[in-house]
Amino acid sequence: MEHKKPTFASDNYSGVHPEIMNALQRANQGHVGSYGADPFTETAVQKFKSFLGDDIEVFFAYNGTGANVLGLSAMTRCFDSIICSDLAHINVDESTAPERFTGCKLVTIPTRDGKIYPQEIEEKIQRVDDQHHPQVRVISISQTTEYGTVYSIEELKAISAVAKKHNLLFHMDGSRISNAAVSLKAEFRAFTRDAGVDVLSFGGTKNGMMFGEAVVFFNTELAKNFKYIRKQGMQLHSKMRFISAQFDALLTNDLWRRNASHSNGMAKLLEAEIRQSPKAKITQKVDANGIFVILPAEIIPALQEEHFFYVWNDKLSEARLMCSFDTTEEDVRSFGRKLRELLK
Repeated sequence: MEHKKPTFASDNYSGVHPEIMNALQRANQGHVGSYGADPFTETAVQKFKSFLGDDIEVFFAYNGTGANVLGLSAMTRCFDSIICSDLAHINVDESTAPERFTGCKLVTIPTRDGKIYPQEIEEKIQRVDDQHHPQVRVISISQTTEYGTVYSIEELKAISAVAKKHNLLFHMDGSRISNAAVSLKAEFRAFTRDAGVDVLSFGGTKNGMMFGEAVVFFNTELAKNFKYIRKQGMQLHSKMRFISAQFDALLTNDLWRRNASHSNGMAKLLEAEIRQSPKAKITQKVDANGIFVILPAEIIPALQEEHFFYVWNDKLSEARLMCSFDTTEEDVRSFGRKLRELLK
């Protein structure tokens, strides 16, 4: 069935960017080696190194859950714990995959804006060397956060300082890392490696790719056995070239930046449309491509009929609106018109 109505449900709802699709077509020629032993994968890894440094290790995976869970598996032991936001994807939307594969306890911090802060993290570091208690090993954050907010470089360095002080590791879920880079007006390296991140999940699916994520190790000691962890976790793609070719295209000619700039820009335009209606209350700073807004509950079904979106918090009647690389200005204007009509 063809879906033509504009949707603000998720940047996963969007299709594949034409330049990515062309890259897949080019990769779909002839026979090459499997499981990453192909020229497409070699080229894509080199692209990552050009952005993040030659002395990194890069592994491709199917999806974000796999990238996060297996990256964390390489960082932890089964008696450890992982500190994260209570809204973190690994805590809310990845079912029990983190616990099942890592064996670790997730220690959550309540958040108002999606972020966690050094003092809050310090308070969760308890009973070190106590055999009756899980041992904190990793601090995991999302960039952008689940509330669409973006950590500043200074905020990330402050979290890294806590990690170093307590001999912990720092993990970043970067499913929307390109949107964060555009928001910060910074290169990837500035708020990952140079900010003290040890392991990064680098997202592509939400920014125009068909499928595929990357696990990037800045702390390469942690990558020594990752090829076995990836295989055990069922994330080793036999026809790896079809992930690699997409990342090569995404990281070429600023496609990652063009896509993320567009989706961020559409979110800013949508914010402006929503602010014309006093009965709609935006709850979070619009840093990237997501908007969170409290709407009168009675108008939501009619609004969803023309512009589908999800209700984030039923109790508050708070909706989440996501913009994508292919969201159009008319999609946004149409949403604004319908919202004002329903709120008359």
